[in-house]
Amino acid sequence: MSDRLSISVVIPTYNCEQYIAEAVQSALNQVAMEVIVVDDGSTDNTYQAIERLANPRLRYVHQQNQGVSAARNHGIYIARGELVAFLDADDYFLPHKLSQQKSIFAANPDLGLVQSGWQRVDDLGRSIATVALWESATELTVETWLRFKPVLPSALMIKRDWLIRVDGFDPQLRAAEDVDLVSRLALNGCQSAWLKEIAVSYRQRSNSAMGNSLVQAQDLSKFLNKFFQQPDLPESVQLLEASVRYHTMVWAAWYLHHTGCTEEMTHCLQVAWQHSPYLPLEALIHWVESFSEFSQQWGQPLEIVELIQSSAWQQLVQWLLRQK
Repeated sequence: MSDRLSISVVIPTYNCEQYIAEAVQSALNQVAMEVIVVDDGSTDNTYQAIERLANPRLRYVHQQNQGVSAARNHGIYIARGELVAFLDADDYFLPHKLSQQKSIFAANPDLGLVQSGWQRVDDLGRSIATVALWESATELTVETWLRFKPVLPSALMIKRDWLIRVDGFDPQLRAAEDVDLVSRLALNGCQSAWLKEIAVSYRQRSNSAMGNSLVQAQDLSKFLNKFFQQPDLPESVQLLEASVRYHTMVWAAWYLHHTGCTEEMTHCLQVAWQHSPYLPLEALIHWVESFSEFSQQWGQPLEIVELIQSSAWQQLVQWLLRQK
């Protein structure tokens, strides 16, 4: 049964000539029936980098720049495989990733999604940290997708039928589009499972981090509003809203702090406070502990003294202690 399942790998790319060949080759080295590169209007030498690979299983398509979600959706639409794996152009698969996920689908035909763990690497591919979120999100349900957001597009393999059923990625989201997708899949009954292996390298690039954090925070808010404003949400999911909004905004605040966006960090924590289950002093302790935990996961320990002595944090403390 496993041999009968075919895999399409969809690689969206935009001006990523430096890394695209490594990404494509990491997919061609595996059991993919086809590797589809969707060039989202690149103006660099991406096409030439792809052309040099010359492989009959490699398909290259070009579109006007519309964003990563639209590029992935184009790939989904033209894919011939029953299973679709995604790979961002600056990431790369580790050996046997596709065959391991395929085997899990073959053993459980009811599954619609299988996700692996991943490692963070730097610009040069040197390992920074491993991410094995099955240790905290043991079951991939609506609740765990929302609460922990244990998702990375390059770690996903999804049945194409399910992707078509939920209309793929939301092109209105520049970030958080992956959390949005898996949450909609789960809400519609798609069963998900872990491949409990580190099977992808996610390149944690140093450039544009500040801009990315701003987009992340904005689009996480958009996603939460979109998700919880859906009509006929099950009551069990509605009851998650305050907790999900709180923890999401605390993470977004940490990422903004991590990338130097101090003013926006303060705003995110003020939004988080609106949904906080804690008293003010408890919330402050939780924020510091959360920032420290997230920094450790990112491979860069938090400078706690520097944080709590900063003027932005001191002003935040004063604001918080005035709240009821």
